Amino acid sequence: MNVLHFVNAFFSDGSHWHGYDGIPTRLREHVQYSLLALAIAAAIALPVGLLTGHTGRGGNVLALIATAARALPSFGLLVLMFVLIGFGLVPVMIPLVALAVPPILVTTYEAMRSVDPSPVDAARGMGMGEPRILFQVELPVALPLILSGLRSAAIQIVSTATIAAYVSLGGLGRYVIDGLYQRNFEKVVGGATLVAGLAIVTLTVFSVLNRIAVSPGVRRAG
Repeated sequence: MNVLHFVNAFFSDGSHWHGYDGIPTRLREHVQYSLLALAIAAAIALPVGLLTGHTGRGGNVLALIATAARALPSFGLLVLMFVLIGFGLVPVMIPLVALAVPPILVTTYEAMRSVDPSPVDAARGMGMGEPRILFQVELPVALPLILSGLRSAAIQIVSTATIAAYVSLGGLGRYVIDGLYQRNFEKVVGGATLVAGLAIVTLTVFSVLNRIAVSPGVRRAG
């Protein structure tokens, strides 16, 4: 049997479309985990990246932190948190957030440092305060690159949130884990296909967001 047969068998089975183990339920759980992890990571990384990028200080420290965080194995960290904390959402959120913070943090810093200093100096010469310069001059120009960091983090979270199934939570990882345990390969392939599809939807959402949030002049310059 080829992969397409497994995909067709999985999605054509009516039992996969309703109930606690149905696709809508598992998809909703996966999206909830992913959005929560992305929100926490953004709340941590964006302010730090914006501030350090604006001031130009702390770049080496950020690079060191990002390198160390990227070296952490998500599954190993999940197991460690599970041993220390036990069941629940927190042991899942910690490795997902740790995975997402580095790309947001580093990209935000680099985006702020890449802003042309001329308009920044002009804004200071006009008497604008530092907060206004940050949010009205630098941020609009840096926004495309910042969004690319958020997009990268979101894709990594969506792809890795399957680990929630290892600690008895839901999400699309349930199909992969349960399918492997049951030797039900149509379930494994179906779950993997759903994760890939969700990643593509995530890319589309950020593409639309980029068109809405970024001014046409900045997009053309980019």
